[in-house]
Amino acid sequence: MDTNPEHDTKLDQLLVSRVLETGQSHAQNGTVHPMFCQMNRLTETGGSEVVWMQVARWIKFEEVLDEDANRWSKPHVPSLSLDALTTFRKDMRHVPCLLDPDITDFNSLVDKLTLSWVQGGYLDRAYEDAIRLALRKPHRHVHERKLPRPVSGSNLLAVRERGLGGSSVSLHSLESHATDNENDSNEDGSDASSYKATPRTNRKNVKIQRKIPKNAVATNILIGELTTLRRPLMAFVRLNPPRHLGWLCEVRLATQFMFVCLAPDVIEDYDVREIGRCVGAIMVDPIFREVAENSSNRFEILAGISEFCSHLTALPPSVWDPKTRIEPPVKLPKQNYRRVSTKTLKERRESRIEHVDEEEGLRRTGRFFGGVIEDVKRKLPWYASDFKDSLHVQCVASTIFLFLATLTPNVTFGGLLGQGTDQYMGTMECILAAAICGVIFALFAGQPLNILGSTGPMLVLEMIIYEFCRDNSWDFLPFRVWVGLWTALILLLVAAFDLSALVRFITRFTEECFACLIAIIFIYEAFAKTIKINSDYRTYFGSYNHTPSCPASPATFPEDADSSGSNSNSSSLYLPLNTTAASLLSNIYDNINNTIITNSSTANSSIFNTTAATTTTMSSTASLTGTNSSEAGSACKEYVPDVFLLSFIEFLFTFVIAFTLVKARNSIFFPNVVRRMMCDFGVLIAIVIVVGVDAALEIDTPKLEVPEKFTPTRPDRPWLINPFSDKNPWWLALAGVLPALLATILIFMDQQITAVIVNRKEHKLKKGSGYHLDILVLAVLIVCMSFLGLPWYVAATVSALAHIMSLKVESDCAAPGEKPEFLGVREQRVTALLVGILSGLSILLTGILKIIPLPVLYGVFLFMGIRSLDGMQLVDRFLLYIVSPKYQPDYPYLRHVQLMRVHLYTLIQIMCLAGLWIVKSLKATSIGFPLMVLATCFIRKLLDCLFSQEELTWLDHLLPPLHSSAKFGGGGSHKKNTEVTFDQVITMETKRRFSLFRKPVVRLPSPFPRGERTLMETKMRRTVEARMQDCTLP
Repeated sequence: MDTNPEHDTKLDQLLVSRVLETGQSHAQNGTVHPMFCQMNRLTETGGSEVVWMQVARWIKFEEVLDEDANRWSKPHVPSLSLDALTTFRKDMRHVPCLLDPDITDFNSLVDKLTLSWVQGGYLDRAYEDAIRLALRKPHRHVHERKLPRPVSGSNLLAVRERGLGGSSVSLHSLESHATDNENDSNEDGSDASSYKATPRTNRKNVKIQRKIPKNAVATNILIGELTTLRRPLMAFVRLNPPRHLGWLCEVRLATQFMFVCLAPDVIEDYDVREIGRCVGAIMVDPIFREVAENSSNRFEILAGISEFCSHLTALPPSVWDPKTRIEPPVKLPKQNYRRVSTKTLKERRESRIEHVDEEEGLRRTGRFFGGVIEDVKRKLPWYASDFKDSLHVQCVASTIFLFLATLTPNVTFGGLLGQGTDQYMGTMECILAAAICGVIFALFAGQPLNILGSTGPMLVLEMIIYEFCRDNSWDFLPFRVWVGLWTALILLLVAAFDLSALVRFITRFTEECFACLIAIIFIYEAFAKTIKINSDYRTYFGSYNHTPSCPASPATFPEDADSSGSNSNSSSLYLPLNTTAASLLSNIYDNINNTIITNSSTANSSIFNTTAATTTTMSSTASLTGTNSSEAGSACKEYVPDVFLLSFIEFLFTFVIAFTLVKARNSIFFPNVVRRMMCDFGVLIAIVIVVGVDAALEIDTPKLEVPEKFTPTRPDRPWLINPFSDKNPWWLALAGVLPALLATILIFMDQQITAVIVNRKEHKLKKGSGYHLDILVLAVLIVCMSFLGLPWYVAATVSALAHIMSLKVESDCAAPGEKPEFLGVREQRVTALLVGILSGLSILLTGILKIIPLPVLYGVFLFMGIRSLDGMQLVDRFLLYIVSPKYQPDYPYLRHVQLMRVHLYTLIQIMCLAGLWIVKSLKATSIGFPLMVLATCFIRKLLDCLFSQEELTWLDHLLPPLHSSAKFGGGGSHKKNTEVTFDQVITMETKRRFSLFRKPVVRLPSPFPRGERTLMETKMRRTVEARMQDCTLP
């Protein structure tokens, strides 16, 4: 773009970094103000009235006025003209640049601009008043189009060359209006009388201002073409502090920057529209905005423009149409890489080391219970906010969703556990365990976003312990108390010696295998339980004229029942099954019964030839024999039609409605507030809709069954278990350590893998984790559950992920075209606390819960399982097997790792997942499931021999070294090597690029005035010398 050999791009970047450092050190809040940019064009309307017409605006993306459609365009990424950008950059070297001028209002600013143009020789004094009058012309904004027209009655949008095409204005026409507007001014002197006379001056664009971030300032760009100008007029103004310039801006914001560009219409290559668009795109750039706000001279602003241009991307005209509007990206790129200062590099290096060591509190302290103490110190300052942050309607929706999503597994798990332990622990015990564990864990845990629940391996372990006791005629619950005490003791030692730091060896490889397995189990069980309904309520797929039936006693039928002939040989002896509720069809039955009695056998024969007759035979037969419909229904109560079909429909509809509503947050329909409410209450809305339809149809689908009395499932067992029993030998108390070791591995792996998944950096948690504290709380809970004879609960992966997803927070204020930004998770303790309380109160809510069909809750299971797979890298890599390479998504790891290597890594991960499934599914091997999960960590270690460290960096996380220092957790030598690398890069680059500054003179481009050039040379020399001193070799 700029071929001047004296202009060095690296020098510009160096000056920009210095300005950024200076601005951050002097700024009160450390950040610059958000920017709203507006471009107005001098336009002559159909009534020969000259106004500044708004033609474009920027918040983060560009919007232009589509004049023919009379509306704003869709927000898009601006594509800039390289020629216009070069012209702007070249002219900015010599045009007036007013930094922090002493002005009071818009009139004084106009006077300063015209004076600077006259003094610089850009404008003849003969046209000074005309230019001043042109700048004070009224401004018209797009949102005023529905308001009354100006006094002249002309249509402001009916210009000769509409919109961005604009029209040239004669200076003589401006002078002809000078007499009329001479004595008129608006409230701040910025507009003419015709502008003030219209009622539109009383309104601002409130709608667009809601989308602008708080503390924003405005940039006003004024462009136009004047017929009798000799040369272009350009000026850049910065106001400090920002000032309100009346109705110059369409929103109520103070103006901080102003750019004016007026050009004669005879210059064909000078496009003021494209220059204005370049200025608008530059001003909304966060780096240049910070440079412009903190610059002290013109040269630093030019350096900011050059730095912006150095990061531009050009599109070839042969394959790209500049008129094409580029869609805004889903996620805006980070701009930190443009800050190349030593301070920034040092902070980035330190944050990287801190991320390795302090991430999730996985550093070993070397003290007894040191990790627990660190977790308490980390979480205690946030404890009060854990309750205040829950005051949001999103937490209400999350609580109801999680309560229903966890109640069904507790009831189902209780039924299976009761069958496996001879009802020593059943549904009531599971509900009570969920209540106690949920409340205590929510109040005292280090990561309250985890949800404790039942797991399949824990069920297998409980059944093995029971069968071992039953075969030896020992008491089950007393022996289980000793197993629980040994398990709690081992977990207490794990917390005391900071052994939870071993979690750092659990990488994405193990996380995804475990999480994907649990999600697939949820999906599989949802379909399996729904299909199992068909075993209780079978579906008939045979001929409709020969429906299945149950035998009825021949003695109950009258003797003339056989008079209908052979056509009724089966119907007279069997009760047809495709009947509906008698209460709904009682009137029809009576009418048909009368018809049968009146029309004798002929009518009876015709009835059996139609569907309606087949439906009503049972009622008519019962009437003839004196048997009512309820007695007939009781004889065949196990045959209920349409149950399985309706159950499957409810199952699918619950999932579809919930999934659609949750995905509606990013849809294009409805306002943002409505979409957010639909997403937060999506699952609850789906449950209410499907339950309402089920109640209206009055078909006896299977319902949720909750115990109605607070009593143990087995009447002969107490609530408090005595660990000593006459049937158990004394050495069982010591032998309990063997199953306790297996239970410890299972509990540790389930709990900590779920915690690692919850604490992923993608979730942007701010309050830290508590691995050591969680283990300590879990040990206490296991002791309590053992003495109460309740099942042991650990972190449930799918429930915890569902909890996280239901509490996601996105940005409220989004600029036009900007996608809502994920801000993090609403971290608090109240939702998990309320879920535990509601679980305990579920016995009192039996009247409400018993109307919820089980297929509805199975649909929630399916929703939770599929939502857990959403965004999982293993799933994305698996789909690459069936996607053509040219249509594959642009994943980052595909840019750095060969596709065959990606497939090989995915295949190994799928084989581990299959192994986990097989071990879990077989009863003989299910007890070894925790060992198989632990084996995946060793398999990940073996991958270091098969894949390079660079490949594993993109596909997974690097494993920390086995021998780590106490301070840096495996990065003891990493800090030293990193410092040398960055310092050497900075030093070599600086000395190579800026060696010319060792000369006694620094040359600047000639267009600068002599005095200004001397001052900038001195300041630039000091800047470079200071920079050189910061970059010495170690």
